Parts: sequence; structure tokens; C-alpha cells
Amino acid sequence: MHNPGTTTPERFPARHRFAAGAQYIGGRLTQGTSGREQAVVDPATGREVYVYELASTDDVDAAVAAARAAFPGWAGATPGERSDALHRLAAVLAGRAEEFARAESLQCGKPLKLTREFDVPGTIDNTAFFAGAARQLQGQSAGEYSGDHTSYVRREPIGVVGSVAPWNYPLQMAAWKILPAIAAGNTIVLKPAEITPLTSLLFAEAVTEAGIPDGVVNIVTGTGREAGEHLVGHPDVAMISFTGSTPVGRRVAEIATATVKRLHLELGGKAPFVVFDDADLDAAVHGAVAGALINTGQDCTAATRAYVQRPLHDEFVARTAALMETVRLGDPFAAGTDLGPLVSRLQRDRVAGFVDRARAYARVVTGGEAPGGDLADGAFYRPTLVADAPQDSEIVQSEIFGPVLVVLPFDSDDEGIALANDTPYGLAASAWSRDVYRANRATREIKAGCVWVNDHIPIISEMPHGGYRASGFGKDMSAYSFEEYTQIKHVMFDNTAVARKDWHRTVFGDR
Repeated sequence: MHNPGTTTPERFPARHRFAAGAQYIGGRLTQGTSGREQAVVDPATGREVYVYELASTDDVDAAVAAARAAFPGWAGATPGERSDALHRLAAVLAGRAEEFARAESLQCGKPLKLTREFDVPGTIDNTAFFAGAARQLQGQSAGEYSGDHTSYVRREPIGVVGSVAPWNYPLQMAAWKILPAIAAGNTIVLKPAEITPLTSLLFAEAVTEAGIPDGVVNIVTGTGREAGEHLVGHPDVAMISFTGSTPVGRRVAEIATATVKRLHLELGGKAPFVVFDDADLDAAVHGAVAGALINTGQDCTAATRAYVQRPLHDEFVARTAALMETVRLGDPFAAGTDLGPLVSRLQRDRVAGFVDRARAYARVVTGGEAPGGDLADGAFYRPTLVADAPQDSEIVQSEIFGPVLVVLPFDSDDEGIALANDTPYGLAASAWSRDVYRANRATREIKAGCVWVNDHIPIISEMPHGGYRASGFGKDMSAYSFEEYTQIKHVMFDNTAVARKDWHRTVFGDR
């Protein structure tokens, strides 16, 4: 359904807000020095809303130097001091919530109801969580494990963290990278996607406003090939955290391992949505449409492959298609819009290519086209349902990253779980059943970092996010993320005060 909206409210004034540049180094906005310009385009209209100079390798070096200089002081702050700073940051973010929501909607094409109700509140909550978690960086309690010594474990920050964030959730991904890193006492240089830098820059400004020292959080906005690869390979960067596609993740790993860095990768996904024949069909249909279309399907955990047990399959297809057709496409800033555009025309054309190629071997039940009329200038694509595709086909196996759901039937429970596991990915999945034993089996046997039961997509700050297999390794959010951003040190004290220890005889002398 098309929703043209009424009058369009004023969007975010990007040119004015970031006239000083799209780099944030040592506590201030500055221009890039690459000599090349990049436009930020409103994907709903195709219009340029901001043009800036990209970061060069020199800018990356400056940002790393600022982070390195800030590290001793920030690492030496007490957990309480870091916690207080993050509480102040949460308050700053809450006070500027509408500004963040508008900037995110402008650069990404997200409907305001999504940014106001999900992206921004989720980021504020994540900040509040890590404000508390900063006080819980504990190691193993002291103990006499050898009999002659007391041992304990220190959990220490790693140093300068280099992070690369994607364009689908620029604000939340920036927060997921920055918050655990600085809560643990690290400093950070973040490279956002060059087409969506606005909320990362706003976040860095908020960090300074909250009184966090200059250089603790730095932003370099440049290309992956130049700024990103230089950051990943930088000798003064101790750890890399990357979220993005699996092929790019492999390249990041190649560069990072050359300098033996700590590495955290959150990569692609192809989430299965497994509907058993005792499921609440109405709940499954609504869950599938919401889970497939959130953020216009540009979500690595989005429902992309629905496996429906044969007794429910045909009705599921018919009802899901009918519900998809009620979703209202329109201006992200207009009241009543459910679904905005994809992030760019390039991404829209990529999604359309998958669907167009699938017509040769599958059935497009609904959607499968870009709307015309007053949405023609934007990167819009209709919600799309595809059926009758083979399991080994491109549209089933490859990450599309758009508003496309593929539905396939299965017969036995064994087959449904096997099909769910039959891709290289393992980020997220869901199982739909009224039978607790059936659902529990699915959560055990589906190989994914998160398995929802009778829902799909919700995330919470207290629980970890991360994948299996080609979806990467390591965790965002939750206290588990500190495993990525801290080093473990064993400290051991002799308790005997004896000069010659019994074990010395293995090197010299006798007992």
C-alpha cells in the first residue's frame, strides 16, 4: 500500500549542523583531508542533504593518536567514574532524542516511528545498561589454588579499539561498538559507513557534552578501502570490532591478523523462521511480516527464510501476502508511513536483481517491484513474498538485505531443522510452536547465536548479540561483550616467604 502522507515536516539540518566537517577527532569536528567529497543522500527523495570531505589515512593517524593519548587517563579512571560519565551520556542522549531520530530517518530512510520507538530508545537504554555494567568488571575472586600462592584475576582494558560500523543501524551500531569499549576503559576510533555518518557524529558530540575526556571517542568518516583498511592495520590499534558483510569481514580478518590484533566480527545472516504445524498461525503470519520488513529488511537478523510445515504452508503464504499488501510505503517523515525506502538506489537495485533472477525458478506471490508515482525518485521497493524456490537457489542461500521473504514447505521436524541450518550463516532464527518440547528441541539444534520462540527480532541490552559460523564471532551488548573488550591477567603471590622453593630442584640441586 502506498502512503503519500500529508505535509512533510522539516527534516534534519545536516549541512548546518556539520558545517565544520564529518570527522570528530580529539573532541571536535574537523574536515577530512583526502581531497575527495562524499554526499549523504536522503533515500526517500534522492536529494543530497550534506556533502563533506572524506577522511584520509592522515586523519586516521590523528584519530588513533588522540585515542592513544587519552587511554592512560581513561583506563586509570575508577569504574565509578566511568559509570557516572555514561549515566551523564544517557541523560544527554535522552534530552536530544528527537534530533537523533530525525538525523537517523534522514540518512537511512527509516520511518520516524522506527527511529523514535526503536533506534533512539534502544541506544539510550544500552547506554544506561553499560553505565551500570562499568561497575561490574570483576575477575575471579582470590584463592589459594596451589597451596603456596594466592591467585586472582584482573580484567584490564586492551587499549585503542578500531571499530567499523555499517549503514543499516548507524546509531545503534555506533553505540554497540563504543559503549562496552569505553565502559571497560578503552578508547576508540569508529569508522561509520560513509553514506550514513550523521548520528555517529551526534553521538560523539554527546560524549563530549557528557564530560567524557577528549580523545576517548573519535570518528573518522572515510571509505573502507582507505580509512577502514588503514584503521584495521594500524600498529597502535590493539583491537578491531567490525560489523558488516561476511566477504568484507574476511578481508578485515586478513589485515587484522597481520598485526595480531584482538578481533570481533558480527557478519551476515540469513535467519530461518520455522513454523511447525501446531503453531498459532495468526501469530506466525504477523511475526513473519514484522520480522521480514523491519528496517525495510535491512537487518542481519531479519526473517528471510520461512520454513512452514506442509499442513500450514498454503494458508501461511496466502495470509502473509495479504498482510504484506497492507503495509504503507511512504515518506519516512510523514504520519502513517510503515515502511521507508532502502538506504540507496544502489541497494534497491541489488534487491530487485535477486527477485528478478528468482522469477526464472520461483513464484513472486506479491511485491517484486519498485513503486512509481511520487515515490519514484526514492529507493523504495514493495514488500515481497517469494514461494516455490529450491533450497539451493540464490534467493534462499544469499543475504538479500531487503524487504523479501522466501517461504518453503517441510514435512518432518527433522527436515525443518535441517533446512534451517542449511546455509553458511548462523546469526539468528525463530521457532513457532505451542509444544514446549518441540520448541526446546529447535532452540538446541538450530545453529544460531539467538533463537527466538514465537517471536522474531526483539533484542535487549542485558542479552548478547552475535553469531555462529559465517556470521562471525564475539558478542555485542550485555556483560558478555566485556569478553571482547578486556584482557584477562592472572596475578600470583607467593605466601611462603621461602627463598628456595621445592620446585627449584627441577632446575638445580636435590630435595
